This record gives sequence, structure tokens and C-alpha cells, in this order.
Amino acid sequence: MELKADERIDDLGIRGYRIIQSENGFCFGMDAVLLGNYAKPKHGAKVVDLGTGTGIIPLIVNGKNNVEIVHGVEIQREVAEMAERSVKLNSLEEKIKIHNIDLKEAPETLGVNIYDVVTSNPPYMAIGEGLVNENDRKQISRHEVSCTIEDVCKTASRLLKHHGKFYMVHRPSRLADIFVSLRANKLEPKKMRFVHPKVNAKPNLVLIEAVKSARPELLMAEPLYIYNEDGSYTDEVHEIYGLDREQKE
Repeated sequence: MELKADERIDDLGIRGYRIIQSENGFCFGMDAVLLGNYAKPKHGAKVVDLGTGTGIIPLIVNGKNNVEIVHGVEIQREVAEMAERSVKLNSLEEKIKIHNIDLKEAPETLGVNIYDVVTSNPPYMAIGEGLVNENDRKQISRHEVSCTIEDVCKTASRLLKHHGKFYMVHRPSRLADIFVSLRANKLEPKKMRFVHPKVNAKPNLVLIEAVKSARPELLMAEPLYIYNEDGSYTDEVHEIYGLDREQKE
């Protein structure tokens, strides 16, 4: 496959899957990998990923689960096109569909109340927070320029069937906003796991599972630690990335 001047192909370590990324654009981060592994769709599930970027979460979800199909929704044309090329690179056109649309349009395009799982790694920063990147792709991916937490939760709820599951990764500092938006859209937070850089460090990510029209009950999972004290990845992170012992050392 022919690549653009600033692009490269990375090996995901899952079924031989590979992904195209732009060296000067927005590449996927660990948060997307963690979310892709946190989501647990059942056999034959229909899945939608909102704000799919370069398609990393659909690739992980399809690679690690026996799902029927994963729809990736991405508003940025160039990034969606990159994700589509990654799908073709892995010959997954029948399993992963990329849609270059605003996620708020997803229910009209994909249908309502029919999906088993929706995932999202949305922009973390509200308008006015943090430094705005001059690179438009990074700005849209990191700041709530094109969508808000409310937009994501509302769209997820419309897409999901009764008792369907919504998985999100976000910043702990936005939890109040997240819970308000989830419940306002009939998505009940059921499980939550904090992600810490290392033991005794404050969490910088939170993984959330919510269920549509479920009863209230929130369970806290054991924390996930990324690094050991010596700076190496923890065993769980190596397992998530599929690294062997030689790679660990």
C-alpha cells in the first residue's frame, strides 16, 4: 500500500493487524488501547466507536472479540480516510466500516436502538482549558470543538439497544460532567476503573462502563498501574499490549 510522505505503518500485535499513522498528525495513545481492551462486547455484537480517529479502537475490538461488525465514526475527513486505508490494509472491509460524519449524525446514518456496544475516547478538554494546538487534527481530537460530553452520551444512548453497554475513557477531573450527562441520557454508570501512571501517583485516566436503562449500582475495579517504580511497564500493561517476556526485558 502506498503511503503519504509523513505516514508509517505500525504493527498492533493482534492477529497481525497493522495501522497507518501520520507522523505529523494525531497518532493513537495508550488511552485508546486501554479502552479497546476494556470494552467487552459479546459474541456477534454490533459495535459503534464514536470519534474513531485512525481506527485503533475498531481494530482492537474486532481483533480481540468475535463481533459481527464495528462502525467507526470520524468527523475529520483526512483522518477518516486514513482509518479506511488501515481497514483495507488488513482486509477487514466486511468487519469494520468507517463513516466520515459528525458523531451527532450517527443515529440517523446507522440507526437507533440497535447496537450492543458503543465506545468513545472523546476530547478531554472543554473549550477554554489547556493549550489549543495549531494543528487542527489535534485540536479537534483533544478539545471539545466538534462535540461535548453531552453530545457523546446522547448519541451513544440513541444508538444502543435496551441494556446495551457504553464504554468511555476520560479524565478523572471531568467525572462530575460525565455522570450528569450519562444519567441525563439513560446511561447508568455501572463500573469504573482509575488508571494511574504508577503506585502512589494520582490517576490521570478513568475507564467507565455504563448500561442503558439499568438500575443504579456503581462498582469500583482495582486500579490499573502503567509503570513500575523502575519505569518499566507493569505486567498488566504488557498483557494488554500483547508483549512477550523478551520484549518486557
